[in-house]
Amino acid sequence: MGENIRSGLGDAWSMIATFVPKFIGFLIILLIGWLIAKGVSKGLGLLLHRAGFHRLVEKTGLSGMLSKSKVDLGDIIIKIIYYFIMLITLQIAFSVFGSGNAISQLLHQVIVYIPRVVVALILLLIAAAIGRVVRDLIRSALAGRSYGHLLGTLSFVFLVALGVIAALNQLGIAVTVTLPVLITVLATIGGILVVGLGGGLIKPAQQRWVTWLDHFENETARSGGAGQRAGGATAAGGGGAGGVGEGRDRPAGRPRRRPGDADPFDSGGQPT
Repeated sequence: MGENIRSGLGDAWSMIATFVPKFIGFLIILLIGWLIAKGVSKGLGLLLHRAGFHRLVEKTGLSGMLSKSKVDLGDIIIKIIYYFIMLITLQIAFSVFGSGNAISQLLHQVIVYIPRVVVALILLLIAAAIGRVVRDLIRSALAGRSYGHLLGTLSFVFLVALGVIAALNQLGIAVTVTLPVLITVLATIGGILVVGLGGGLIKPAQQRWVTWLDHFENETARSGGAGQRAGGATAAGGGGAGGVGEGRDRPAGRPRRRPGDADPFDSGGQPT
């Protein structure tokens, strides 16, 4: 009996003596990784601030959408980097207890997945920047027309949607999320067209198209007429200036004569 107790106590002490150094190493690694993560996040925040990252986000057009949800994209990037370093630290720290434990394997999968999140954010920023450029170009080209603003906004939304799909594809969830949504939207549009056009919407649709085309032609004609009027006003201004110049060329002492009157300066250059 006493021998069993001494053997059990010895095994327990051996386990404690083996676990305590590993736990201390775990805490030391965790502390060092936390310090590194805090330092890198602080440095990255200063770098983004000096590089004007917030102005870049405003130029892409995402600042308006993010401001509604009170989300700062710069803070998101800093937190992603911070937690990425902390996950690496945890993986290294848990490997002290053995590399084959379940926690280390789970952390490894998360660490491998995080770069995909960063690439997805970059794709979204690029799509938003391209969408804003295209939107501004369309609005500038169609300035003065009522549909210019709408077409610019639709082009921006379309390009951002493509960026979202590309980002989801990078994250590996495009097939399970975007494909059913896309099929549902297309099926809904097809159903509306089939039921509507087959159920009496042909005449209203035709009338609506005629109204839109007439409105488009009227706006185009008004824009062309405004340009012609501006050119005519410029030409008239030039002609008026020429007439004033001719009037200045007439000698001050020479009276303006009516058609049919004799020129008093014809006889030797002296008045008759």
